[in-house]
Amino acid sequence: MDIDWNAQLTEQLDWHWRHQLRPRLAGLTDDEYRWEPVAGAWNVRPRGTSTAPMAVGAGEFTIDFAVPEPEPAPVTTIAWRIGHLLVGVFGARVASHFGGEPVEYDSYDYPGTADGALTELDRLYAAWTDGVRSLGATGLARQCGPAEGPFAEHPMAELVLHINREVLHHGAEVALLRDLFAHRADGGR
Repeated sequence: MDIDWNAQLTEQLDWHWRHQLRPRLAGLTDDEYRWEPVAGAWNVRPRGTSTAPMAVGAGEFTIDFAVPEPEPAPVTTIAWRIGHLLVGVFGARVASHFGGEPVEYDSYDYPGTADGALTELDRLYAAWTDGVRSLGATGLARQCGPAEGPFAEHPMAELVLHINREVLHHGAEVALLRDLFAHRADGGR
């Protein structure tokens, strides 16, 4: 039996996106988007308001950051998680492999609103999945190349699996943060 691995890899993420993650993001408010569940949480903030070791970004909003990452890693907000998906998961990979515009944490224009973030997330998700669909068996087998650091000599199929894991992982965190926001002790006051 022949297996279309390209279709299988794409469908794994797309099923999750269409049936779980994207529906869970419907109705995301700006309050939820930037809600900080604990003191010291990393977030996407108006420029000049961060207390993190680094605040990077090109626009009115920056994302909290540190190199190396502190131990333990800070709790992050929905805005921060989506910012990571936009830049480090989808944006940089679309740029490296599918002709998208260059995307880096320090030069990205982070959305300050939930609607802006979801619009950008939809756009980059579509660009990534369209690119993966275009790879075919030959493209999945080729090496990722130098833009991928530790994945440089690995086949694109491994990068696709890694991206799938990242989206599943961070999507679950975002869903949990939405649940915590809805059930917070102060009842939203």
